[in-house]
Amino acid sequence: MKKEFIIFTAVFMVLTLGMHHKEWFSHPIEHLSHLPQAGAYGIGFIHPLVFTLAVYLLLWILRGFSRLFKGNKKGLK
Repeated sequence: MKKEFIIFTAVFMVLTLGMHHKEWFSHPIEHLSHLPQAGAYGIGFIHPLVFTLAVYLLLWILRGFSRLFKGNKKGLK
């Protein structure tokens, strides 16, 4: 559970800094204070968590497939 939380937090930080790096480095407190008025695709202030969850689930599925195929190769030897 701790490992998954760290992965989720890392995805959140990468996405946040990747999309809003100018705002975070120039005026981070003002950027955070404008979050309740955010209108990203109609999602509103919760959009960072929604997008992070979507990317996290995609990565989770890819890691699952990776483990599945890794396990099958070990069984064939």
